[in-house]
Amino acid sequence: MKRLICILFVITAFTLVAGTAMAEDMDKVIKKGEINFALTGQYPPFNFVDKNNNLAGFDVEIGKEIAKRIGVKGVPITIAWDGIIAGLLAKKYELICGSMAITPKRLKSIDFSDPYYRSGAQLFVGKKSTINSVNDLKGKKIGVTLGTTYEKWVRENVSGVKIRTYKGVPDMILETKNGRIDCFVTDKIVGAMAIKEKGAQLKLAGKLLYEEKMGIAMRQNNPKLKSKINAALTKMKDDGAYHSISMKWLGIDVR
Repeated sequence: MKRLICILFVITAFTLVAGTAMAEDMDKVIKKGEINFALTGQYPPFNFVDKNNNLAGFDVEIGKEIAKRIGVKGVPITIAWDGIIAGLLAKKYELICGSMAITPKRLKSIDFSDPYYRSGAQLFVGKKSTINSVNDLKGKKIGVTLGTTYEKWVRENVSGVKIRTYKGVPDMILETKNGRIDCFVTDKIVGAMAIKEKGAQLKLAGKLLYEEKMGIAMRQNNPKLKSKINAALTKMKDDGAYHSISMKWLGIDVR
């Protein structure tokens, strides 16, 4: 009997601790009245530093609107992409709202909200380039942002190229314009928006390489936080707030 009571006590204690851990992030967010979300600040028009030195863009507004609907203040934080998941796991912030693709590999260590937008990988070249697709890249220099799904895809699917890694899209656009690299792979929407910028001198080459669904990343075992974020996203899409933000920054609805 004593042994049974002891076992039941251990199981009950474990259940209480596990339940507390699962609710921890949501409880802390409510208690402090704000939620921090990470992004690079180098991925316009999704997230970037504007002329007034403030973080702006689609991701920034989506993150702040979700925070508002949860009942707290949304605070964006910039960090290099290659260390952004490590920062989340180290509890430097509660979320990543920075155009992160939902992948099986990432789901092994972190969790995601429902997709908050859809896009895909695209090859971009200089306006006068003769490159028409990834089949024309042998011996060429190709740029990718370090630590992204684009870098992984290029390394696994494109042979005979010289890969150069960068911190963000603006650097790759400049390098392509200056002839230091022949092309780069990034999100189609991001690249398409860059083409509209004066002097970009870029064009799309070939079809979409693959589709991606972007989610808001969080630490695992946070069902309350995940539920609140998904509910906020659904409401935003239903009441028109999402459409307004998407049209403002991207000119299209990317849900």
